[in-house]
Amino acid sequence: MNKFMRIMVFFDLPVKTKKERREATQFRNFLLNDGYHMIQYSVYARVCNGLDAVAKHRARIKRNLPCNGSIRMLVITEKQFEAIDILLGKLTEADDSFQCEQLSIF
Repeated sequence: MNKFMRIMVFFDLPVKTKKERREATQFRNFLLNDGYHMIQYSVYARVCNGLDAVAKHRARIKRNLPCNGSIRMLVITEKQFEAIDILLGKLTEADDSFQCEQLSIF
């Protein structure tokens, strides 16, 4: 039986030069096109069905790494991901309403 896992990718990429901005944009677009969604700025996640899928996506990330920067990948179970506490400060009128993306599997 496969267990649903969540890959979380954290990155801090330089964006001072035009080349660095282009590479950062290409990496972010790779993540979006590969099924990741943004959790917060520079933190993306996707669901995988088992460790084989995790290994496949780990290899895909390694093939698409920018030249510079810091990228980290964390694999957790879906149950661990569901236990995340979302802590928000006091919202003002200028703040957008917060929307949480949920995954439903039947």
